[in-house]
Amino acid sequence: MSTSSVSGALDAWRDLPALQQPDWDDAAEVRAVAAELAAQPPLVFAGECDQLKARLADVARGEAFVLQGGDCAETFEGSNADAVKNKLKTLLQMAVVLTYAASVPVVKIGRMAGQFAKPRSKPSEVRGGVELPAYRGDAVNGFAFDAASRRNDPHRLLRAYHCSAVTLNLCRAFTKGGYADLRQVHAWNQDFVATSPSGRRYEQLAGEIDRALTFMKACGVSPDEFHSVEFYSSHEALLLEYERALTRIDHLSGLPYDVSGHFLWIGERTRQLDGAHVEFLRHIRNPIGVKLGPTTTADDALALIDRLNPEREPGRLTFITRMGAGRIRDALPPLIEKVHQSGAPVAWICDPMHGNTYEAPSGHKTRRLDDVLDEVAGFFEVHRALGTHPGGIHIEFTGDDVTECTGGGHGLAEDDLHQRYETACDPRLNRGQSLDLAFMVAELYRKSS
Repeated sequence: MSTSSVSGALDAWRDLPALQQPDWDDAAEVRAVAAELAAQPPLVFAGECDQLKARLADVARGEAFVLQGGDCAETFEGSNADAVKNKLKTLLQMAVVLTYAASVPVVKIGRMAGQFAKPRSKPSEVRGGVELPAYRGDAVNGFAFDAASRRNDPHRLLRAYHCSAVTLNLCRAFTKGGYADLRQVHAWNQDFVATSPSGRRYEQLAGEIDRALTFMKACGVSPDEFHSVEFYSSHEALLLEYERALTRIDHLSGLPYDVSGHFLWIGERTRQLDGAHVEFLRHIRNPIGVKLGPTTTADDALALIDRLNPEREPGRLTFITRMGAGRIRDALPPLIEKVHQSGAPVAWICDPMHGNTYEAPSGHKTRRLDDVLDEVAGFFEVHRALGTHPGGIHIEFTGDDVTECTGGGHGLAEDDLHQRYETACDPRLNRGQSLDLAFMVAELYRKSS
């Protein structure tokens, strides 16, 4: 395919309905920003995307498990060493629990280095009789409720790119520079074990891992995999001008890759078969995902496979289900059955966060950890009953001790939410709640194996 025809295919989305896009004031300003983004170095490389695709093919075959997580919406302010380290540390702690307790390779994907935009249910927000554009994430506008902050500013796309680069650089340094060495397992945990029920439980497991490592060291075994980890970045491919500007033709294969992240997904609100998001993502060669809510039909799922992975390439397509604890046991089986019967290689991941959000009496948007755990349990039950593979979890968490979701080892209640409610959008699990979830998932995986 010629360069011009590839470029034409990559721009075909412009003729289709594109939902959840900001209403930019100045088209010329957007074009200038897109041109500047197009001249920037890639954030990730085609070979890394292909490597992740191979790992996800393992997941689709039932040979690995995905742990994907991070902020609901990253902020520019949060793109600093401490915040990134704490998120990464929590992800690594969870991965160690899953790898050891469930005896399964874990594919680690951060909801990081690009998750700066969010879809919204309404385009504007009204407070005290004042109407302003809704906050769509730091890549679009500011959180403060004033006209200057809420202006949809395309120059923020450039800042999102640079903050993604900083975050990804920190992640690479931490995961390759010795911080993720399995022998650091105790060090990750020291400030956590003393006060948290989850921490104490994790320390027991960490002790088992330490003894296993000591045994292997005594036998002269010290593989490279013990000293660093593979880590991949992901975000929702929401802002199409940004994603298009960061799409490059790989010089080795001649194929287009979106180099803004390794793994990109289409949200529940933008997965229309005749929509711009599906059209754009079907042309890039990254591994991609689609969020499926409780109204998804089996025919919807099959049509998405035909559109996004017509060649049935293993590892190319992941379905991320977000049904809600009360609906997953009824809504998920028909989808899995039909897709499995079709023979299409799909990895199934559970997002137990987005279907379980409610508003507390205080006005805080929150989630009960018990509901999150129940949806994950339902996900495993369905797969066990059908003889298929529960391929992973996709969660919103932070490495900080926030009070945004209720439940967990410390028994956070609705009255506690105000103490450290810091999210820019949806409520996140804190570190202790994330580890509670990791232990339960490990137990569920053992039962389903």
